[in-house]
Amino acid sequence: MPPADPRTPRRRNPYARLFEIPGATAFTLGNLIARLPMGMFSVSAVIMIAGSRGSYALAGAVTATGLAATAVVAPWTARLVDRHGQARIAVPATATAALGSLSLLLCVRYGAPDWTLFASYAATATTPNTGGMSRARWAHLLKGDERAVHTANSFEQAADELCFMLGPVLAAFLCGSLFPEAGTLIGVVLLLTGVLLFAAQRSTEPPPRKRTAAKEESPLHARGMPTLLAAFLATGAVFGSMEVVTIAYADAQGHKAAAGAILALQAAGSCAAGLLYGALKPSGPLRRRHLLCVTAMAALMTLPLLAATLTGSLLVLAGALLVAGMATAPTMVTGLTLVQERTPEGRLNEGMTLAVTGLLGGIACGAAGGGWVVEHLSATRGYAVPVTAACCALLLSIAQACATNTPGPRSALPHAPNAA
Repeated sequence: MPPADPRTPRRRNPYARLFEIPGATAFTLGNLIARLPMGMFSVSAVIMIAGSRGSYALAGAVTATGLAATAVVAPWTARLVDRHGQARIAVPATATAALGSLSLLLCVRYGAPDWTLFASYAATATTPNTGGMSRARWAHLLKGDERAVHTANSFEQAADELCFMLGPVLAAFLCGSLFPEAGTLIGVVLLLTGVLLFAAQRSTEPPPRKRTAAKEESPLHARGMPTLLAAFLATGAVFGSMEVVTIAYADAQGHKAAAGAILALQAAGSCAAGLLYGALKPSGPLRRRHLLCVTAMAALMTLPLLAATLTGSLLVLAGALLVAGMATAPTMVTGLTLVQERTPEGRLNEGMTLAVTGLLGGIACGAAGGGWVVEHLSATRGYAVPVTAACCALLLSIAQACATNTPGPRSALPHAPNAA
């Protein structure tokens, strides 16, 4: 075998290339610290409120109110971030949200009226979308390099999965081993620390959008964006229903404590698939890749339903969820990349936050729908809800692809020849 030509460049890990960019490691570290509490706050609030007031209904209503407030406030916060810069808006917005969490803690601790819990948790809606801000930085730093943006978005999705896998576990451990308010308190400390570290990295921050006299187009009016956001809503319903149904199914089997580990396997499968997907070179039009990923998600979501219906085994269900989770990260990566490309110039944080808001709304609807089916039919039949939601996401993705056959408006990322 002839020796390798020393002039031939050696293939490098695509993720290692990302962090060769000056400042990338620092802003990523800060963002991960800030993102971890996102998976802690709701679990901590439920444990804290239910333990003090003896009502899971009250705890659920309070967290649902916070979710609804976030759906309204988050896009406005993101718009301010685009207009004035990440550091100038993210820090005071985070401080306001932290005060809301501390107010909730004190109101629960000292027996304040129930309405104060709703008001306090609603104040946390100003929490900035740290994942969206991180993706905006990658888009700014890697502008024009489609493959690198693909890898960066895959990394961010894997980070999301990891944080939402570890966050609830950490919250439950802190609240159980220390005191009921520990999860909320430590979450606030992590959020403030992470955002301050992230905001301090000014060299990688995208420049604020310049004001113009002409009326600027909202991301909601971009070609294909409403249908794409509706697909995110359906995808969120997959996540929300799967969580509730799995907890109910494990409880029906007499192993409720195992539900967290089983759901963690789904997140682990998604995390691993996201990292692998990011290491691959993207090929073909982005719309086609997104459709293939959503189709795979719809197909794989049938596995938990089959496992629960045909076997009744938690072990088999865990394996089915591990495999089913492998389609969610690629779906999210391609979907969020489409959002980036369809968002008008200078409004990327707002566009990404709208996608996250759609996901959160879908999670709430999916949790409610899954809970209704479990209560009125059975936990086994509940697994039909994520299948239905995934099929809706597929139909909406097909509609979105049909709506964007012609070039869209000028976007935050340049259109590569095979990207749109």
